Amino acid sequence: MTLAPDQQGAVIRTERGLTIAGTRITLYDVMDYLTERYPPEFIRAMLSLTDEQMNSALSYIDAHREEVEAEYDLNYLILWSGL
Repeated sequence: MTLAPDQQGAVIRTERGLTIAGTRITLYDVMDYLTERYPPEFIRAMLSLTDEQMNSALSYIDAHREEVEAEYDLNYLILWSGL
């Protein structure tokens, strides 16, 4: 398990991808809700995240949007194509 390059180590890279540290929740899980336009407060509650975890995830996504969206799109393609 290696750390992704963020300021607090709140987002780590695991075999599942970019993951919120201390959880099994990936940024792709958060992105699923964001793409459906759910508000952050709803997402935080649904995923049982703390305010700090949710804010760190959103900050990481904003700071690395291109990378996160590319990985999200790839994971979506793999999931739905059965690869």
